Amino acid sequence: MSLQQAPRSRVFVELVPWADRGRENNVVSDSEFLPGLRRPLPSAQTQTATREVHVSGTAELSASPDRAQVAVLVSSTKETAAEAKKSVCRRLDYITQSLQQQGLQAENVTVTKDFRRVENAYHMEAEVCITFTEFGKMQNICNFLIEKLDSSVVISQPQFYHTPSSVENLRRKACLVAVENARRKAQEVCNVVGQTLGKPLLIKEEETKEWEGQIDDLQSSRLSGSLTIQQKIKNATIHAASKVFITFEVKGKEKKRKNL
Repeated sequence: MSLQQAPRSRVFVELVPWADRGRENNVVSDSEFLPGLRRPLPSAQTQTATREVHVSGTAELSASPDRAQVAVLVSSTKETAAEAKKSVCRRLDYITQSLQQQGLQAENVTVTKDFRRVENAYHMEAEVCITFTEFGKMQNICNFLIEKLDSSVVISQPQFYHTPSSVENLRRKACLVAVENARRKAQEVCNVVGQTLGKPLLIKEEETKEWEGQIDDLQSSRLSGSLTIQQKIKNATIHAASKVFITFEVKGKEKKRKNL
């Protein structure tokens, strides 16, 4: 008696990519395969591409200098060393006491002294370097010293500058304002086409620029000795510009729920 031969069986194997590893434990029906190719059709979720809006934003901000430095020079040339020192130290003490009375902190005042022999005489020179954060107070103190000490002191023209933290704050603010401008632009675009602005997918600062003073004031900056205080502040003002590129997700218009 011959044994009946069992029918041949076919085994189908699906190789699941790493990204679709979650499918390896699920049973795949024949309807999910293309005829002859035996490859799974992309799911509806895969077919739906993320909708995006790409916008750019720019901003330009400026910051006036936050520091000014003035040097007060006191000098004397006498036949004896004691007389030269006495002449300078008397005026130097008066200057330092006046600064203390005006509320200037010791860390903002630096005093240097130089004593040397000049031919048959002795020359002593002292320099008081003062850093100001209030420009109005600076002008009042300089006017006071000139009035009280007259030609016995020489006061330099103020030099205006920025601290590193001031410059860094300006750069950061320019970038943040550019981002806000880009977000506002994207929001308006979505409103026009009846969509809802989603979360940002990419934020990139493409370009930054910095410059001091006005571009058309280059010639006047060469004549800085003849500029007024306000003109010097304007020339020392720093400008910062930022340009950003942002990609936002776009969502469908949210439907308002009707009250039951």
